[in-house]
Amino acid sequence: MGLDVSHDCWHGAYSAFMRWREKLAEVAGLPPLTLMEGFYKQGEPCTDPVWEAKYAPEDKFRKWRDIQGGLPIKWNALKPDVLYELLYHSDCEGELDVKILLPLAKRLEELIPLLPDGDGGGNIGIWKEKTKQFAKGLRAAAKKKQRVTFR
Repeated sequence: MGLDVSHDCWHGAYSAFMRWREKLAEVAGLPPLTLMEGFYKQGEPCTDPVWEAKYAPEDKFRKWRDIQGGLPIKWNALKPDVLYELLYHSDCEGELDVKILLPLAKRLEELIPLLPDGDGGGNIGIWKEKTKQFAKGLRAAAKKKQRVTFR
């Protein structure tokens, strides 16, 4: 059992889908999903030395925290980036509306060169190939004027 996203966008483990979205957020320069509302656990990032070493010194996510008045960061803060639609989406149900499919495909394609060359492990496989596959599925659905469904 796992996640199936229509139009051959994704077939695999829910955990792999989450890791893939975390990587997309990272290469897009967005806050780690662990800082987002619904994922953030009070005190967790502040006491995590890996998080501190990677993010705190440059404080690159301050703009989102300042807009929201601290942590957790509300999802609405990411809305200007169409990637929000994929990052915030449920990983087990629902659909992506036709109107966002082409912009989301284009955004994913922009991120492909920023992804690692290697294998993401598990059901991800090659980061860049998995992302191309998802974008290709989005484009196929848009061409047919069909929503992309998660089940």
